[in-house]
Amino acid sequence: MKRLRHLVLGMTLVSTSLLALAQQGKISDGVVKIGVLTDMSGPYADNSGTGSVLAARMAVEDFGGTVLGAPVEIVTADHQNKADIAANRAREWFDVSKVDMITDLVNSGAALAVMRVAKEKNRVTLITGSASPRITNEDCNDRSVQWVYNTYALANGTVKAVLKQGGDSWYFLTTDFTFGHSLEKDAAEVVKAAGGKVLGAVRHPQNASDFSSFLLQAQASKAKVIGMASAGADLINSVRAANDFGVTKNQTLVGLLVFVTDVHSLGLNAAQGMQLTESFYWNLDDKTRAWSKRFFEKHKRMPSAIQAGTYSAVSHYLKAIKAAGTDEAGAVMAKVKEMPVNDFFAKNGTVRVDGQLLSDMYLFQVKKPAESKMPWDYYTVKATIPADQAYQPLAQSNCPLVKK
Repeated sequence: MKRLRHLVLGMTLVSTSLLALAQQGKISDGVVKIGVLTDMSGPYADNSGTGSVLAARMAVEDFGGTVLGAPVEIVTADHQNKADIAANRAREWFDVSKVDMITDLVNSGAALAVMRVAKEKNRVTLITGSASPRITNEDCNDRSVQWVYNTYALANGTVKAVLKQGGDSWYFLTTDFTFGHSLEKDAAEVVKAAGGKVLGAVRHPQNASDFSSFLLQAQASKAKVIGMASAGADLINSVRAANDFGVTKNQTLVGLLVFVTDVHSLGLNAAQGMQLTESFYWNLDDKTRAWSKRFFEKHKRMPSAIQAGTYSAVSHYLKAIKAAGTDEAGAVMAKVKEMPVNDFFAKNGTVRVDGQLLSDMYLFQVKKPAESKMPWDYYTVKATIPADQAYQPLAQSNCPLVKK
């Protein structure tokens, strides 16, 4: 009997090993590699950067570190907010390092460049950092998903709220690259559609050091609202300069892309009363608080929507590999779009044919200092914007994957 038990045990171990080898054989090169290509040192580093890397690593650890018997590895790099550097790094990762998926990709130029390389190489991009609507419109492809937000949803939420409060004349202070142009365009269209007026716009270079001349032009417009079509350090520095110049005494500043990390840098005295649209807030509910507190323990800062979205995207990607039984990009993307996204970041989220993750957006207002009850307690929820109302209708999409 003892010999029989040993024989059965031995056969079981062999079967288990063979199964693991068979599963691993469905993983190219025997390992799943995920690249976090982000801004490590520039204007978006606080909102993405090392926090996105941490979020990706947390997702892998929570998944168990392996998928289909193969280890999961994270590689990272700084694209320096340059499309050519991002594209070259992606090509090297795909060809030499055998990276299977790239995520984050804050900066629209970098994201658009990398998603084209990924399509060419039959790899996946889950874009959590870029808001350009081109990702799911004219430049869309079947290997890319825009996970966290886009300029249409941001403008749709914030601009409509400000218009209802009487802010019917606008002047835009816009960062001069793809993302800023798209954000200004989408916001201006919402203003005009509601009968409001756009009195002009001025564009400043990315990572500008002096906003005085731009703010003087905005001030001279006498618009009720100055729309800040910028993000990261550019947004923070322009808001600070506007307060220093006294612009806010007679005109309302509206940040069209604001993260909780930006509010933290500005402080509630400078940011109080600002309305903004986001897809995630750490203090939204029990699930967001639980994950965010784990993140805070490691990063000493609460997560931005980009960082939380990176965790969500990596987790969903690994689930899709498991469901597909392979890491082949086409099979995985089919599962990415087939499976609902249900986690602390997105509730009953779905990935549309154009590559847009549909999940609810939220309209927030920044609290006054006296209203904040604890560190990082910065937002009051003003409204939940259902996903089907937040994002561009599919009928308006220019994505070639959408059948008209």
